[in-house]
Amino acid sequence: MNPIILSVLNLIREQTGEVFSLSDFEPSLILDKIAELQSSIATLSIQDGPIASAHVILLAAGVVIFLGVAGEAFFKKTGIPDVAFLMIFGVIIGPVLGIIQPEAVIEVVPYFAALALIIIMFDGGLHLDIKHIVKTAHFSVTLAILGFILSVVIITLATHYALGWLWLESILLATIVGGSSSAIVFGLVRNIKISEEIKSMLSFESALTDILAMIVAFILFEAVLIGHFDLQTLQETLGRAVVVGLVLGFGVGIPWMYFSTKLGNAQHAYMLTLGILFVLFFLANSFGESGALIALVFGLMLGNKRHLSRILRFKLPKIETDDPTHNQLTFLVRTFFFVFVGLMASFGQIEYIVFGVLITIAVYLGRIFVGKITLTKRFSKLDRAVTNSMIPRGLAAAVLATYPITMGLPNAEAYSQIIFFIILTSVIITTIGLGKSKNIPPPEPVEGGFVEKPPKDSE
Repeated sequence: MNPIILSVLNLIREQTGEVFSLSDFEPSLILDKIAELQSSIATLSIQDGPIASAHVILLAAGVVIFLGVAGEAFFKKTGIPDVAFLMIFGVIIGPVLGIIQPEAVIEVVPYFAALALIIIMFDGGLHLDIKHIVKTAHFSVTLAILGFILSVVIITLATHYALGWLWLESILLATIVGGSSSAIVFGLVRNIKISEEIKSMLSFESALTDILAMIVAFILFEAVLIGHFDLQTLQETLGRAVVVGLVLGFGVGIPWMYFSTKLGNAQHAYMLTLGILFVLFFLANSFGESGALIALVFGLMLGNKRHLSRILRFKLPKIETDDPTHNQLTFLVRTFFFVFVGLMASFGQIEYIVFGVLITIAVYLGRIFVGKITLTKRFSKLDRAVTNSMIPRGLAAAVLATYPITMGLPNAEAYSQIIFFIILTSVIITTIGLGKSKNIPPPEPVEGGFVEKPPKDSE
């Protein structure tokens, strides 16, 4: 008999355990047995696959949505963010119960991360007041740059000397978690009683550090692979990213801001805007830019439509400024994102857990130092307390933590474990800090605490 047929029959016999005679074996029976073998393999792959059955996944999704809604209500009542609860739920259904395996999470990362980045940065731009940004831009930029650099220095030194990593690997880890997360900060500042200027300053700072971390990290990924870092490449990449982001963001945002006024409250106006945003993200990636800055600027244009319309001298129709479709979409993306972070948790080596916790505490102390030298007397005690506490890591760190594994970098497995505990610890520190700041009364007559002018000494 043909050797190929014999191999197939042996495979069938191994999988089915069925005994038969080869002498009277007919071709039709061979086909039937092969069909049975395919069915058994398919069943096996479903049972042992990285994702649970559809009804279990839908149950988990339902619980996630419930936790998101309950967490928002809990946050408004107590001031305690829901982020930690969502991350812990992700740990339960992922590493603990194994409903969703890490292999499945890594496969979904590029798609979900891109959607989360676009929606959250766009939402942040929509809720930023351009007048307040201009007013506090120098504080935001100073806080972002100094805070990012100091965090990178602290984490780099600790990683190199405590874990024994090479300098490039240490700098890469530090860069990934060097800035606060806009995904968390945008949501937090809306629900705490601080001045609008401080809300804009913290939001803009977190957006800048997210963008900075992504740009620098992708340069360092390549540097670690080749074992060499080029400062000129960093400067050129940063410059190109800023130019591409601003040109596409403003270049498309301003015309679309005018065109969208013609749509008024059309039924699918928001979906059309979302389609434009996705196209912009594609163009950004085509030019080698992450798309975060473009989404932020595009949202900033649309969110400040009324103010900019007076400058550009065109009339606006009466439009609903609070789009329920956008609010629901942002809620879903944000809620599932933090569960997604929990799914990527890893509990391999205890020293990585301890290192992640301790290094986050060091970053918090560094944040207090940066706040003291950045914030002037124009800011009240409440403003300072909230600013010092705002160190949560999130979207950028979680997304970038998966790249060392996919790129095959040294210590690849350690990145996700260390970064998860840095994210979780930073969220807990932020939660405790905001809880304590609730006991600080805002100064009068300025609600929230931002003092417009330095207080004059009484004569």
